[in-house]
Amino acid sequence: KTMALTDDTTSTSSGSAANVAGAITALSSASSTIKNAWENSGAKDVIATASSNLPQGTQDTISLAKEKVFNRKNLRSPTVFFGIGEEQPFYVEKVPSLIAERARHNLSFFYLNYVGVTTILFFLTLLISPSSIIGIGLLGGAWLAVIRATNEGSVQIKGITVTQKQASIAMGGLSVLVLIWLLSHIFWMTLFTSGFLCGVHLLLRDASMHKDEEDKVVMQGDLSLEVGGDGIGDEEEASFLNNAAEVSLS
Repeated sequence: KTMALTDDTTSTSSGSAANVAGAITALSSASSTIKNAWENSGAKDVIATASSNLPQGTQDTISLAKEKVFNRKNLRSPTVFFGIGEEQPFYVEKVPSLIAERARHNLSFFYLNYVGVTTILFFLTLLISPSSIIGIGLLGGAWLAVIRATNEGSVQIKGITVTQKQASIAMGGLSVLVLIWLLSHIFWMTLFTSGFLCGVHLLLRDASMHKDEEDKVVMQGDLSLEVGGDGIGDEEEASFLNNAAEVSLS
């Protein structure tokens, strides 16, 4: 009986491993197929053309958002995010005013990392729902078809002229409804998980040593001191300081 149970357990584990390996292989194959189809469809050129046709105000707003909100400089490294090398990066603060100050600073300092954590959790959760992946792929194909159909500014549908703006608004509304239907359970699962993890980090991470990081000023050029008296001591001091600055920069 023991040998039979062991054999059954071994076969079950082997079957599970084979299923996982098959799922990974199928996902990799599907990703490669989608990537090749995307590159061969000319979608990049279509999207670039559609982006260039956006109003100048919209393009300026998108550029400003990329520069200010999604600036890569605001993405903290794992060393800073987890406080690696610091003496006590995480601890429980008990003073309410200090807790509020810590939460405010961490939210403004690590917000892009929190967005990244939420995004990673979303895609990891999405992997367990193949139907959602298929639905998103079909929705992307529908968007591509609309963009290509309205590439010249409008399209004729049964004698009715539909502009690119009208088609985009209609597809946007349809996409919201489809995504709500497809991703509602994934959204809430991701929101709860990321909210819990980011909330714990927000309250426990002591990043006070990084508060003045944005106030740093990079000094360039040689230090020039006024020469008084014979000027020998001041010149030697200025030379020493400039050499020290060069050594620290190197």
